[in-house]
Amino acid sequence: MALQLVIGNKNYSSWSMRPWVLMSQLEIPFHELKLRFDFDEDSAFRAAVAKVSPAGFVPVLVDEGFSVWDTLAITEYLHEKFPDRGVWPAEVKARARARSLASEMHAGFGALRQHCTMNIEARLPEVGARLWAEMQALRREVARIEAAWADALAASGGPFLFGRFSAADAFFAPVCTRLTTYALPLSATAQAYVERVCAAPGVARWIADARAEADFLDFEEPYRKQR
Repeated sequence: MALQLVIGNKNYSSWSMRPWVLMSQLEIPFHELKLRFDFDEDSAFRAAVAKVSPAGFVPVLVDEGFSVWDTLAITEYLHEKFPDRGVWPAEVKARARARSLASEMHAGFGALRQHCTMNIEARLPEVGARLWAEMQALRREVARIEAAWADALAASGGPFLFGRFSAADAFFAPVCTRLTTYALPLSATAQAYVERVCAAPGVARWIADARAEADFLDFEEPYRKQR
């Protein structure tokens, strides 16, 4: 039986994007169950997620009735279940560095998360310009992302952070879409990496689906409501 991945709206759900693009890019077969975001206590979304995860959030990976939630846990489960697919780099130090970067993304970059929410369909360069001018924290976080990417690409030779597409790239894929949506200033190296990630087949499919979704949720649109 194929794996099932329970996700939220593709235009907005950065957490769902990570395992989806990883599995798609590495050709790990799965069925998608997409649930429309609705966080009311009695919503269909909450009821459906509660059936597979006590945490109540997406994404959730379901393997023959066994549920794994949280993107890091899902990634490690896939690494153990499909050791030949390259979820993580093969070399031990590269693997440790890739896990470090994924964990840093998973836990950090609060300014980018809060103020540049994922909205793939939108183009908000004027919002990005204002935030860039006003927020030192955002500029500092983007500089850290650029440095992390540059170091990994220099060590691996590219085209992705550790040569082949891995979980590290999947974790930064939503960041690439945020940087694009808000047109934040990037070095040439970082911009080229963003373009390569967005053109990777698994990521490109998610982006195309997000653009075609046409399901705009007011609580996910803090900027377009102000325009």
